[in-house]
Amino acid sequence: MKKKLFFLILLCTPIFFLAQQDAWVYFKDKQDVSNRIANPNTILTQKSIDRKARHNVVIDARDVPVNETYISQLKAALGIIVMAKSKWFNAVHVRGSETDINNLVTSFSFVDHIEFADRSLNNSKKVQQKQQSKFTETLTTFNYGNATNQIQMIKGDQLHLANYTGIGMTVAILDGGFKNVNTMIAFQRLRNANNILGTYDFVDRDTIVYTNTTSNHGTLVLSTMAGYVENQYVGTAPDASYYLFVTEDGPNENPVEESYWVEAAERADSLGVDVINSSLGYTTYDNPNYSYTTGDMNGNTAFITRGANIAFEKGILVVNSAGNSGNNSWGIVGAPADAPGVFSIGAVNFDGNYATFSSRGNNTQPTHKPDVVAQGQASAVITETDVMANVNGTSFSSPIMAGGIVCLWQALPNKTNAEIMQLIRESASQFNSPDYFLGYGIPNFQVALNTVLSVEDEFRDQEIHIFPNPVRDLVYFKLPTNENLIFVNIFSMLGKHLLSKVITPTNSQIEMSSFSKGMYFLQLESSNTSKTIKIIKQ
Repeated sequence: MKKKLFFLILLCTPIFFLAQQDAWVYFKDKQDVSNRIANPNTILTQKSIDRKARHNVVIDARDVPVNETYISQLKAALGIIVMAKSKWFNAVHVRGSETDINNLVTSFSFVDHIEFADRSLNNSKKVQQKQQSKFTETLTTFNYGNATNQIQMIKGDQLHLANYTGIGMTVAILDGGFKNVNTMIAFQRLRNANNILGTYDFVDRDTIVYTNTTSNHGTLVLSTMAGYVENQYVGTAPDASYYLFVTEDGPNENPVEESYWVEAAERADSLGVDVINSSLGYTTYDNPNYSYTTGDMNGNTAFITRGANIAFEKGILVVNSAGNSGNNSWGIVGAPADAPGVFSIGAVNFDGNYATFSSRGNNTQPTHKPDVVAQGQASAVITETDVMANVNGTSFSSPIMAGGIVCLWQALPNKTNAEIMQLIRESASQFNSPDYFLGYGIPNFQVALNTVLSVEDEFRDQEIHIFPNPVRDLVYFKLPTNENLIFVNIFSMLGKHLLSKVITPTNSQIEMSSFSKGMYFLQLESSNTSKTIKIIKQ
């Protein structure tokens, strides 16, 4: 009897599914726009306002929230479910019958127009489509050393040695579930530093992202950036702060996920996030009427792609995986990786050679795709059970790269998102001869940083110099001409105070031979400066 009931459910579900339509309903106006723009603290956090000011990003009507009264009226409409909202587009994502959705135009004077996800219903109007980047990773036993390779390949380790580990930078990860991140040893250091700033599940509309999920994908992605196991694993941006947002509805492929993504990007912008990592891509859907064609990957068709371009305009640097379609008939990057405002990341193997599953670019995109590549074949991750493993997928080359970008931007805080992206392209291995497989190639973050710092060397005489780093026995301090002494405190990576010492021109060294191998914080205080740096004990 149970089998028969299950069979009936399977038979009936497609009929109901196809009777329902997804669409975006666009509103004509917003409420109190001029006053809210004049008082941006009513709609944005101070961190967001400061970031926009630093990069000359204009606060405009797109930053003003959607009129909630309009949304409430649509929710009360017959046969309509409101799934998501977007202030950037002044729109909501709805689900219902074609007739009920079309009736909204005549029933509500504030409705401007409607775009159906099934574009054949739009009478030549624009519509959008989705991702096809369901995760194609393959788990094997993690072999220590892989994590070293993936960061050294892009010279991200050199940024760490220069004390750029993501401190002061904020990242939003838009993904599936973050299973067990709240309890894993690999994220203990992240939690102890209070560097998980917030969580939200845009699918289930709650803050539960650790337990109310079957997906571990966000966990693996986060580990490549923020994971830390002493002497075993360090992510590419271990000291950044993170928001963890669920936008992917794992069992389903539906364009509402694009709307969840845009809504999360808007939330990230309002919170002052610097970098978004998104290991997602949208091309085809469960309902084939919603699916995109490869010709739609033109940088401005998909709803998510248009949203990603706005995120770029708002000053956020969006890093997105190119996709895992290199071995199938789709072949090319999916949305939003096709967006000119997105830094799209392909995958290479351990030796830096093209990974055949990595989605390619083509002449459909308005800018060259992928932008650059990182290790995505046999990438080192930490699973939800605190086990180290190797996985395959551009899902992991993207956050590995995003972590390096976070550290580079920490070092160069006055650069805009566009300037940082171009610096990385110019540092890459085939900048002068890009192709559709590796884009501009494998970046060298040390070169990207030195390109800028080389013109600033004349100011370096007033800095405190610490060497060698890494250190085996003695670490030396060279004081600037305007300093007579500095106070040095050494802390473990978990925040335990280990040593205090006063450094002067005649007493300018600290003995570290007795320290265990690993990373340490050096806190420096003087009358003219206060800073914290990282040092590695070999």
